[in-house]
Amino acid sequence: MKAKVTEKKPKIGFVSLGCSKNLIDTEVMLARLSAAGYEITAEETDADIIIVNTCAFIESAKQESIDSILDIAWLKKHRHLRGIIATGCLAERYRDQIFEELPEVDAVLGVGSINDIEAAVEAVAGGQKYSAYGDKDVSPLGGDRVVTTPDYTAYLKIAEGCDNRCTYCAIPLIRGKFRSRPMEDVVAEAKDMEKLGVKELNLIAQDTSRYGLDLYGDYKLAELVRKITEETSIPWIRLLYCYPDKITDELIAEIRDNPRVVKYIDLPIQHISDRVLARMNRHGDGRMIKETVSRLRKEIPDICIRTTVLVGFPGETEEDFSELCEYVKEAKFDRLGAFAYSREEDTPACAMPDQIDEQVKQDRYDLVMRTQLAVVEEKNKAMIGKTVTVLCEAFDPVAEVYYGRGAGDAPDIDTKIYFKNALGKKRIAPGQFVSVKIDSTVDYDLIGTAIQ
Repeated sequence: MKAKVTEKKPKIGFVSLGCSKNLIDTEVMLARLSAAGYEITAEETDADIIIVNTCAFIESAKQESIDSILDIAWLKKHRHLRGIIATGCLAERYRDQIFEELPEVDAVLGVGSINDIEAAVEAVAGGQKYSAYGDKDVSPLGGDRVVTTPDYTAYLKIAEGCDNRCTYCAIPLIRGKFRSRPMEDVVAEAKDMEKLGVKELNLIAQDTSRYGLDLYGDYKLAELVRKITEETSIPWIRLLYCYPDKITDELIAEIRDNPRVVKYIDLPIQHISDRVLARMNRHGDGRMIKETVSRLRKEIPDICIRTTVLVGFPGETEEDFSELCEYVKEAKFDRLGAFAYSREEDTPACAMPDQIDEQVKQDRYDLVMRTQLAVVEEKNKAMIGKTVTVLCEAFDPVAEVYYGRGAGDAPDIDTKIYFKNALGKKRIAPGQFVSVKIDSTVDYDLIGTAIQ
């Protein structure tokens, strides 16, 4: 009697695009496939099936997703790749067009169907097309993850979806209504992250400051942070994507008084002109934004405030833009990112009159970023001679320096601190906290020396 031949499972590769919230979905799919016995490979040329977790936030993100799929499709002809699975925001938003416009794709999963990834892989391995679009407003939140960030840092998604309905944004169409995860689930995952050795926990959602309103009838971010610090010993807890209109006194007090919450907040304002804010359907006006920033600075004098602004929105006049630039100078945000408005179909702003010329958008983007650079250079010069606590990330063998981030720097988006080791021959490991004296600056970054 011949032994039964068991077909070897295909090797799986992953490409994760877009934001940290999308990265967590990738990590959940990784965990499901690993638990199902699939081998995961970091080398695309070794993969039998590649999963592309796509982004569709703005036009450039959509194009990156499409280009990534087309680049990977080359492996079908020239290597042994058998299939491509598209997941994430592009797959959700263009569900009726993916197979037609991108015939290279073999399976498509919407954002509500990431837990169907095993079925998709099985179908593609068997030479079949597959698609699933579960209801994104009821799909499970959370799940086991294979954390792909460095050991010392991780993201923790506390909610999904968005109810804000900004007129320029397609996220509610793609991700569905805002849904908080139960507090006990979030705290349990934080404890899991601690067991993995995480030193920095970054709390994320589309609107982190809204956390708890749907489940508990009130804003509960401060209480959630308090419970995480009570039940873990993670040294740094960071808050990302908080909206100015939802910054409660309780939240400010928690950031101020809790020594393990870094004195940092990500507070996207998008604009300061009342006229533009109203057209954007942002909650609150310019006065509210200014008052929120002032409250934060008054109550937490050493807080680092990051913001995001959007330039070139339909109908934005030179006066509106000048008002924004003046406020950027006045507010002296510690960190600022800018976007030029991207016209997204199926959003109210897409049909608005007075669309701005692309070159004007680019010019305004360049000017607001030059304005911010002057702010940062002034702030960085004030740091010379001071000593800061730095979370070491790695050693750069070319420049022969270590680098890392201070408490005022979120991963991937903020300033780096480069430093030499004056502690003798002792190696500084990634994830180690070290005191660094700042000696000089280069553009947005700081240069220093580790002293203890």
